[in-house]
Amino acid sequence: MASAPPGRPRASGASLTGLGTRADILAASAALFCTEGFGGTSTHAIAAAAGIRQASLYHHFGGKHAVLLELLLGTVQPSLDAAAVLLTRDEPPAARLWALCVSDARLLAAGEHNVGALYLLPELGDERFAVFRDRRSELETAYRTLVAACGAADPATGASLVLALVENVILQRRRQPAEPGPSAEAVALAALRVLDLPRPAVAEALAAGPALLAHLR
Repeated sequence: MASAPPGRPRASGASLTGLGTRADILAASAALFCTEGFGGTSTHAIAAAAGIRQASLYHHFGGKHAVLLELLLGTVQPSLDAAAVLLTRDEPPAARLWALCVSDARLLAAGEHNVGALYLLPELGDERFAVFRDRRSELETAYRTLVAACGAADPATGASLVLALVENVILQRRRQPAEPGPSAEAVALAALRVLDLPRPAVAEALAAGPALLAHLR
């Protein structure tokens, strides 16, 4: 029987996710980090859960910090990409903010495991996670820009309130993992209302916002 390629041996069988070894490592790590904690999860445990040998994990990642970083970036980068599109468009700012909230809330609610709950890990203060902190700060700036364009008197506070509503999806998943949380559209509507926008602006956002989502895929 031919041997597996050097550095990429599998312990048994085919890919668990059907997407390859790297995806298997990420899926196994998400499950373990969310249930056992980051500190309580070893690379040996990740490899065993992914159905690979430990050497294969190090072929794809420098260690479990690198795995966690990729998981975390997956909860932010798509929303940053969406924000980049929305910031350049001409639709009313409330509609663009609504679309960003919907897109972001859907992302945080997606996936089998509640990776967003890992935002609270004390280990994220480590310099190895600086890229994640920078990306999250960029997303906060995008929210603040859209909130300011909506005419909020205090964009910084308004953006903080909007983000708190969006990221409440994470807490809902943590408290009631078996129950569906509020829809992303309900979260986005609450975000517009917390800014105390005029009713015509909210109505305009609800009318124009859904079409904007098509530009974010």
